Parts: sequence; structure tokens; C-alpha cells
Amino acid sequence: MASAVDLHSHTTASDGTLSPRELVRMAARHGVRVLAVTDHDCTGGIADAMDEARSLPPLEVVPGLEINCDVPGAEVHVLGYCVDWEAPWFQAFLGAQREERRQRIHRIAARLAELGMPIDPEAVFALVKEGSAGRPHVAQAMVDRGYVKSVREAFDRYLSRNGPANVPRKRFTPVEAVRLIRRARGVPVLAHPGLANRDELIPELVEAGLSGIEAFYPEHSSGQITAYRDLCARLGLIATGGSDFHGPRVGGVRHPGVQPVPESAWHELRARLARLAEEPPDTSPVQSPPR
Repeated sequence: MASAVDLHSHTTASDGTLSPRELVRMAARHGVRVLAVTDHDCTGGIADAMDEARSLPPLEVVPGLEINCDVPGAEVHVLGYCVDWEAPWFQAFLGAQREERRQRIHRIAARLAELGMPIDPEAVFALVKEGSAGRPHVAQAMVDRGYVKSVREAFDRYLSRNGPANVPRKRFTPVEAVRLIRRARGVPVLAHPGLANRDELIPELVEAGLSGIEAFYPEHSSGQITAYRDLCARLGLIATGGSDFHGPRVGGVRHPGVQPVPESAWHELRARLARLAEEPPDTSPVQSPPR
């Protein structure tokens, strides 16, 4: 049975395969009542998702996003819920993040050319229906040119974190992401910590204002789920969760709500948001990604 709460999903506004409206309709069909739309470095799918949900009560769409960050040797993601996503300063920051993604495609293309596999960056951008180009689009361009037989092979041989064609993004740290989300009046949550294996960063993130940890996640073992729930209890954090749904044919997640998440996670997140709203706003300047 599907979970009524799914606090992690993606649309074509970033790297998902369903439009925001299609995602919401699928979530409703599977009994989801609370769905967070959390595209990577982008809020472009939120308005359509919220509009579609109005015709599908009792489904509620939670506005959010997922910020990609880098630390030495790993990639760490931070989810932000109920941010002031229409604020001009916030959209300017996200625009800078997306431009960095475009520049990264050019750098990866240059690296592939050095390896004897030239691709046209414009051909990569042409594969993107909405949102920003990323390594999956580069991988598809490599398939189209006959350099590899599949997207998986492109990642395994060339585009993985330590692959010869991978070029890291300009660094934006998880602490900066947490502070950014707090400034945007949102609730910051560490996404799928079991994938990054950088739990030693959690105390610093809590000090910066982290409110929760995504404990309930499809790729977390039962032992990891228990450990992260216990850690949240000790640190006074919310144990959240979600499917990280990208599309019915992407990975092993077939539909929104497939990951069981207690409804209390949404209630606690809402309560935390109410407490944060009572705090004075942070007016300190926000740094754009380094160039």
C-alpha cells in the first residue's frame, strides 16, 4: 500500500520524466495525500503542481527543492521545504546554480573530446525538455553517437564521480545550503544520508540550522532507517522521508508514495515551519556559486 506522505519527488523541471501535472495525478492515483515537489536547484514545477492538486483533494503539494552540494569525495543533497520560492533574491540564486550546470556540460564535453569522444554541447541541451541539462543527458548524447551502448555504461565507464570524463561542479557546501533555505524561511533537511556516507557532517549542519534528516528512503536499509530515526530523536530533528521518484522507468521507484513514511513526519515538519516563522528574518547577503 502506498504511503500517504511523500516528501521527495521530481518533475521535468529538473531531471524527472513526468511533468508536474502528470506527477500530481500519479500521486493521487496511488493514494498520496501530501506530496513535496523537490526538483534540483529549481522551483519551476511548483506552480503547475499546486494548481493541479487543487482539483484532486485531499492531495496537498508542499513547495520545495533539492540543492546539490559538494564536499571532498562526495555529493551531499539538502532538501528545503516551504521556502519563499518566489522571492526575487532566491530565484536569482537558483538561476546562478542552473547557469553553473550549463557551464559544467561544456567542461564535460571538453573532457570527452580529450578522450576521443567529442560531443556537441548543444546536442546535449537539445535533449532537455524542461529544466537543466545534467550528466544523464550527456550519457544519452554518448549513446546517440555510438560511444557506449547504454546510459548505464556511460556512467559506469566515464561519468561516475571518479570517472575520467566527470568534471565536478563549482563547490557549494551543505552548510551554505542549510543557511540559504533558512534565509528563505524554509525547513532544511539532509537528503538520503546513507548514499553520501558523510554522517560526520551532521553536527555542523545542525549548528547551521538543519531541521531534519531523510531517514525513510528506498535505498536505506532497515538498519539505516532505524539508526537515522534514533539520531533524529537524540538531536531533536525531524525524521522525514520520501520516494525520490523521478519517473516510472527511472531506477527502482515505480510511483510516488512507494516508500512508507509516517504521517507524523509531515505534522512535525509543519510544526517546525511554524516555529521558524516566528524567528526574525535573516537579511545577510547570499553568495552565488563560485565561478
